[in-house]
Amino acid sequence: QDPMDFEWSYWIEWGRERILWLLAGHLLVSQMSRLLVEKYKPWCLMVYGMAACWLLLGIKGFAVILLHAAISFAVAQFQLSLLTWLCSLILLSTLRIPAVEETKRKWYDTENEYYLLLFTVSVRCLFCTSFSLEYCWHAPTQKSSHSFPWMLAYVFYYPTFHNGPLVNFDEFSRQMKRQEAFSVKTNLSILIVGIIRIFFWWCLAELMIHLMYIHALYSSALPLESASYWALGGLALAQVLFFYVKYLVLYGVPGLLLQMDGLKPPALPRCVSLMHSFTKMWRTFDVGLHRFLVRYIYVPMGGSQSSLLGTLLSTALTFAFISYWHGGQSYLWYWGALNWLGVIVENGTKRILSISLIQDVI
Repeated sequence: QDPMDFEWSYWIEWGRERILWLLAGHLLVSQMSRLLVEKYKPWCLMVYGMAACWLLLGIKGFAVILLHAAISFAVAQFQLSLLTWLCSLILLSTLRIPAVEETKRKWYDTENEYYLLLFTVSVRCLFCTSFSLEYCWHAPTQKSSHSFPWMLAYVFYYPTFHNGPLVNFDEFSRQMKRQEAFSVKTNLSILIVGIIRIFFWWCLAELMIHLMYIHALYSSALPLESASYWALGGLALAQVLFFYVKYLVLYGVPGLLLQMDGLKPPALPRCVSLMHSFTKMWRTFDVGLHRFLVRYIYVPMGGSQSSLLGTLLSTALTFAFISYWHGGQSYLWYWGALNWLGVIVENGTKRILSISLIQDVI
């Protein structure tokens, strides 16, 4: 096996040890609450998510996430979007303060446990931001559906807890409040078909890392320097194809549980071999993240409805946030800048090709 893909090895190890069992527990609580106490389903799932967080991350990890939620909710009371964003960025920046990192490391026996807290808090920051901005934008008459208990139900919803996918609060609350007829037979068929599909994707990913050694090749400069450009292109394609299959599994499992809870999950990633543009890749690979970026950054900053300079700025801020959220290392800023450039070139080319004179020439 090629052990060099950290993300796959990490989540598979955690899944086998505890997370899959906790997800199975969530499924049981969810189905029982839908069957017996549909009205109280959000609160049953909230309590279970908090208990699962306590079990995996300990009392201190649980306290960190609860503290982030409480601070975000308190700042949201001012109903100022700019202040909410400032709070979110400050909370996110605390994950990169060396003294804070060292303190959190001392809470756990292994690095893997610390990284689980780090990944979880990073994703929870997006959820807290989504809730807080929705709170700022809604009228006082709608505040009852944006209470602190609803924030906790959203933040501690377990299927999306550690790694996503991201579901915006407005979608989550609307669907969670909707009460539908519950059919054990229908849900069971959805579960069986979903498990078969995910198992197939998992087998495919395991075959790729047992036979192709893409990541091991990337970790050594010697084979890359001696490879032809065609071989490098093939390795790059193999890398993104594995990334696609990996996220079919990592997002497929929580997506299946969302369906079982009566929610509509974000669409799974589209195959990268079908993509020919940066714009389409961002829209269809991580749909939940794309919706977050569009709703909370791109559109509020003006988006495509503003001037050319406004569109450039909106897009730049979107990619800047993504680069910072992923860790803010130098290579991530290069990655964000290249993606931004790709999107700008594509949109500029579309505008040029839409001119009637160019259309006539074509």
